[in-house]
Amino acid sequence: MKYIGAHVSAAGGIKMAVIRAYELGATAFAFFTKNQRRWKSIPLTEIEILDFKSTCIKYKFSNSQILPHSSYLINLCHPEKELLKKSREAFIDELHRCQQLGLSYLNFHPGSFLQKFNEDKSLQLVSDSINIALEKVKNICVVIENTSGQGTNVGYCFEQLSKIIQKVDDKSRVGVCIDTCHLFSSGYDLRTKKDCENTFKLFENIIGFNYLKGMHLNDSKATFNSRLDRHHNLGKGNIGIIPFDWIMKQKEFENIPLILETIDSSLWKKEISLLQSI
Repeated sequence: MKYIGAHVSAAGGIKMAVIRAYELGATAFAFFTKNQRRWKSIPLTEIEILDFKSTCIKYKFSNSQILPHSSYLINLCHPEKELLKKSREAFIDELHRCQQLGLSYLNFHPGSFLQKFNEDKSLQLVSDSINIALEKVKNICVVIENTSGQGTNVGYCFEQLSKIIQKVDDKSRVGVCIDTCHLFSSGYDLRTKKDCENTFKLFENIIGFNYLKGMHLNDSKATFNSRLDRHHNLGKGNIGIIPFDWIMKQKEFENIPLILETIDSSLWKKEISLLQSI
């Protein structure tokens, strides 16, 4: 089964994310468990935790259909020691929140080395950060999102994602989320069925579908291999509708959250319905 949804708002309480996903006709959703623009978070109350869990049960969302996203402030390869420490602490806090909510995953961006050192050292730092966090919080699987390669962001190619995974001690607790916009803008073509087949054959050979824990389905305002992160609604950007039709028909993408982060949320219900119809 394809689990299809969107990254919904948790404004008004985290249980509202579940309700908003249900109202879209979604069978999956992503959300922030805290204010993603702040380092510190107000601890979850027992009532909030129970309300979230009971609302998930009510609307039939299991933890395999939910892909929470970490704060964009977190940089697990920050070149400055204090900000690296701060990022690691915030990451551990978000993992703990996911654990409290009974979730299985936390999706995150690996980070940026800010021109201070090379990519290999950055990838090692990301792996080190993951190992530290997984020692502190049990049961949650961390899900690395591929980036567009904008600026000095790492994780923009399959080889880099593989290198991070290789140095994680407990590989049963690490996975990958592939964002189609980031994929396209970092140099993996998706515009034809053959392009899709070639790109995901590379993914299988370098990383492996056993590590694929979720996807972000986005078209791209930016051009191919531009290294720019500019999302667009499905079929309205430079990727086109072909890869989304192709993804919906492949068994490799079943039973994982397939999440829209397209720019016009008023179209989400229509886009979800379109993907479900395929």
